[in-house]
Order: sequence, then C-alpha cells, then structure tokens
Amino acid sequence: MFLVATRNFPPELGGMQNLMEGLSNALLNHGPVKVFADNIDNAEDYDQNSKLSIERVSGFKIFRKYRKANIVKDFIENNNLRASFFDHWKSIELITENISDKIPILCLIHGKEINHPFGSFINKRSINSLAKAKYIIANSEFTKKLATEKGCNHEKIHVINPGINEPQAINSEADQQAKEIFGNSDIKIITVSRFDKRKGIDFSLLALKNIQAIYPNFKYVIVGNGDEEANLKKTTKVLNLENNVTFLKNINFDLKNALLKNSNIFLMPARIEGTSVEGFGISYIEAASYGIPSIAGKDGGAPDAVLDNKTGLLCNGYDHSEIYDALKNIIQNKKYLELGKNAKEFSKQFYWKEIIKKYANILSL
Repeated sequence: MFLVATRNFPPELGGMQNLMEGLSNALLNHGPVKVFADNIDNAEDYDQNSKLSIERVSGFKIFRKYRKANIVKDFIENNNLRASFFDHWKSIELITENISDKIPILCLIHGKEINHPFGSFINKRSINSLAKAKYIIANSEFTKKLATEKGCNHEKIHVINPGINEPQAINSEADQQAKEIFGNSDIKIITVSRFDKRKGIDFSLLALKNIQAIYPNFKYVIVGNGDEEANLKKTTKVLNLENNVTFLKNINFDLKNALLKNSNIFLMPARIEGTSVEGFGISYIEAASYGIPSIAGKDGGAPDAVLDNKTGLLCNGYDHSEIYDALKNIIQNKKYLELGKNAKEFSKQFYWKEIIKKYANILSL
C-alpha cells in the first residue's frame, strides 16, 4: 500500500490538484493507495466514485495541519506501507524522524514554495522539512538547481516532470460550445492559468494590441481567475481589445479541453515576479497533447516543457515586443501547424503511464 498526503486534491480545480490525482491513480497499478487530503465542499460524490481510498481532514487551517500529521503518523505506524508521497514540504513538517525512518518518504517540490532568501526563517523551515524525505522529487531541472542553491541535499533530488492524462475524445456539446466561443476568428489563441502577474497575461495583451494591426481577426480566450482579474479586464478595455478577448472562469474539464483542441496557440510567457516562479508549466504539456504549440517565457522551468522552435517558442516574458515577435513568427505561414505536430509527439513522454515508471525505478517497484 502507498500513502499520499496532500493539501490539494480534486474535485477542487488546479494544477497541483491534477498532479496529485494523476500520481495517486498511476500508483494504483502498483498497489492500493490511501489518500489523506484537506476537506473541501462537494468532495463526497468525487470520493465515492474514485478508485482511491480517500480520507478528508477538516478544521481550521492551523489545527487541520496538526490533525492531519497525527492521522498520517498513526497510519504509517499501523500499516505495512511501501512508500509515502507528500505534495509540499509543509505536509511533512510535523512528521517526526522516527516515522521517516520506517518507510521511504518522497516529497514533491515545484519551485515557488522553496524560493526564499537563503538563511531566512522560512528557508530554514523548508530545508529542515525536506531533510526528512528520502527522495525529493523536483518538477524540472530548474527546480532541482534552485533547491540545491537554497540548501537541499542535491544527492536526494531526482527530476521527474509532472504527468498528464492521455487526451480524451471531446464530446460534441463541448466541442460545439468551444467553436462558438472562438467564432469565425482566423487565429485562435488561449491561456489557461491563474491570473497571477508571473503568468505574463498583462504583457500578452500589450503584444496582441500590436498583432491586431496585422491580424485583426484573432480571438484570445483567457480561462482562469485570480488576483489580477480586474486589472487584466481593465487593460483589455483600455487597449480596445474587448472584441478580440474573452474571459472565462469556473468552466468544466470538457469545455477546457475542447477549447484547447480548437485553438491554434497556447500563450503563457511566464516570468519571475519576486519569489514567484514557474517551476515547470504543466499547462504547456496539456496543450501539446492536443497538438497545440506554446509561446512560453525563458525563465523558470518552462524550457523543460517547451522546446524552443520545435514544440513552441521561448521569449523574454518581461518584454512585450519579444512576445509580439514570437506571435508574429508562429502565425506567419501557419508555423503553429508544424510546431503543433511536434508538440503532440513530445507530450507522449509525459503520459502518466510513462512518468510512473520513473517513480517505480526510484523505489525499485
């Protein structure tokens, strides 16, 4: 049996939630899986229909952390486990040394959550927590390098990129809805992400204002929500892009996937904002699985997910003129078709059936 302890899990939407669900389901091929996850609204139906054994932990955040740690420790002590997986260094912070000696602990690291000034209080907390793990799983070469610079034992760090589910057939209703959203536009561009500054949506809008002069009939669909939503909508209005840009949020997986399938370009020129960094960029791979190339930023772990001039284009996410050049380049002569074919083939190595082999190799399963 395997144990998975996570703060982020479906039916809540998000990249971390998808990652932990995908990992848990992939582990089922090697044995039963017990998941301990934070409780959220409407989880009961999901849990009942899942092949996983899921236990939800409720309560106020600070108390929930201690309750979950105690529950996890009891479960480890009273069950014959092959390994335990944790989504974040905070999830193992309260695990005692004697517990970590009983079974292999694997802790995933993603980039942003370990990017704190060396020697700071939170840096010391994260490094002390990660020291309890036998294996530290970095989502990219960038994150591995960052973790080493911040004080992690580099010998413990293994790079395993996040996995994705194989693309499913799009149902006709969602496909028709996606086609209606894009309308009769010549160029169909999409972003699916949280509305954080580091995602580069603000500079994408500036670049698209210039694109409008040469390719006026484009549609840019932005899917997500977050702190920057009001600012992005204001920028769209100021730039007179309201006829070209559509904001969507709280959509289901079927429509999200249908929008990806019907688009031409995935646009997310991420950049580093303070300590906030894109450690990998699973959204690029999800788009690639539908044959959609990406325009990504050069910073962070994106170069692991987007191969420049092969599966997409990399640019300086701080410079909207570079984003414009990348857009112009990929649109001219429909270069996105060639890059999209490469992207689709590239994405196959990230299917969970392939990624789980790397975990199995580490644990000698």
